Amino acid sequence: QVQLVESGGGLVQAGDSLRLSCVASGRAASSNGMGWFRQAPGKEREFVAGIKWIATYGDSVKGRFVISRDKVKNMVYLDMYSLKPEDTAVYYCVARNSGRSDDVSSVDYWGQGTQVTVSS
Repeated sequence: QVQLVESGGGLVQAGDSLRLSCVASGRAASSNGMGWFRQAPGKEREFVAGIKWIATYGDSVKGRFVISRDKVKNMVYLDMYSLKPEDTAVYYCVARNSGRSDDVSSVDYWGQGTQVTVSS
């Protein structure tokens, strides 16, 4: 079992930057692939970024978001730059044992989510 706790969400203006953090605890947390999904009101959950040995990104955030990981601390970070109102969503930290980073069905563990709101 892996537990995930996110932090760092908030209200920002368009063009601002924000960092989300996620700490993982539990069995074999450091060996999991980790990443971020998001869900806006009325929309399906969307892949944002994933990392295990390499980083991958959803098309809507490529070039603006950066995912990184500290395996010693069991932390994963999402640095978000040039934020847009359409980035407004609940952001979920995820962990998976196998499968594709962008496949929501391969996610084994979810955090509780943190709200990011970008005003125009």
